Amino acid sequence: MTTSADAVLEEARAWFADHWDPELTVREWWRLLADSGWAFPSWPEGFGGRALPGASAKAAVRARKEAGAFGPPNGVATFLVAPTVMHYGTTDQQARHLPGIADGTTPWCQLFSEPGAGSDMAGLATRAVRDGDEWIINGQKVWSSGAQNAHWGILIARTDPEQPKHRGITYFLIDMRQPGVEVRPLREMTGDAAFNEVFFTDARVLEVDRLGELGEGWRVAMTTLSHERDPDNAGLGDTPPFAAVDLEQSVGEHAATVFETVDGFSLAMMGQAGPLFDRVVNEHADRADAVFRQELMDIVATRRTTGFTAQRGAAAMKAGGQPGPEVSTLKLQGSALSRRMRDVGLGALGAAGMLDHDDAPIDGLFHRYALFTPAASIAGGSDEVQHNIIGERVLGLPREPGEAEQRDLPWSELPRS
Repeated sequence: MTTSADAVLEEARAWFADHWDPELTVREWWRLLADSGWAFPSWPEGFGGRALPGASAKAAVRARKEAGAFGPPNGVATFLVAPTVMHYGTTDQQARHLPGIADGTTPWCQLFSEPGAGSDMAGLATRAVRDGDEWIINGQKVWSSGAQNAHWGILIARTDPEQPKHRGITYFLIDMRQPGVEVRPLREMTGDAAFNEVFFTDARVLEVDRLGELGEGWRVAMTTLSHERDPDNAGLGDTPPFAAVDLEQSVGEHAATVFETVDGFSLAMMGQAGPLFDRVVNEHADRADAVFRQELMDIVATRRTTGFTAQRGAAAMKAGGQPGPEVSTLKLQGSALSRRMRDVGLGALGAAGMLDHDDAPIDGLFHRYALFTPAASIAGGSDEVQHNIIGERVLGLPREPGEAEQRDLPWSELPRS
């Protein structure tokens, strides 16, 4: 198989010219993409990819976009679950779970955060108790994107409360469609319900669906989070997340109407923040306003700086590192940039910035994004957590009061709210 970027580009162009058909259903198109290996070119062969190196994989994506073809599945399954299962999964786990991710037939959700732990994810209280060849799960998770539509979830639960909080956690793959799993959507100020709280009451996980070693769930979860913050993650695409896609609709019709119903979360997942902001500026901004021009240049400079930091963070992770100062800095830059683009974009709209839905410019798309921007400072690790990481690991500042003393205590002895 050829792997040079130029050769891959020509091969992919020829394939998309022969196979792209907007009359296919989304289900049919996604299966065709996965079977051909052009869905996620850098992924392993047989799982939607062709094991192509970075430049060649990007050339294949370029060929798809040139053809105007609809992209592969997008969401928690592709950019979090798949790379984690590729890294830690057994051959059996990969064979059972990766094909349904690659062709978009199996949506997943992430079950990490808990209401009683706040930003201290390692303080989680959801329990997993061994029962023969199964584990019994009891507890609650929150802020689980797409859980109301998920077939499976990635779950971290406490398997040994007598270990320190970071060492008594195990990582599981859990069937979300079983009895004992209750999903309650959380309505946001956007009017959407992208997030959920999930309750487990004697739910069960097979031992063969434990991912990684017993008690090593924190390390596996850190791998998942490293992929969440990787700007070059091959599973983060330009299509809506699974929940916003009708598999039986023709792919051409879906591509033409997707922005009519997509929510703020989906817009962020699709990487539409920048294009939407640029459109607002180009169509509505008063470029004669000197103050606006200065604000716009600040945003341009920040976007360039964020891109440079992203390259450094991606290079560190490609070398085998876990989330570090580059990633935390990038996360903070991204959150701040989202707020700046929201404020400047709404200001550029003038009085129309007070409107919403169909009355707003661009069919309210920018407003959906604007209302969702506070989530950028919370999801994937809050701004406060990122500041602590930088302070402790880069500047050498002391840990939070009491944290050092608690770090080696058994979880069962720690104070909890």
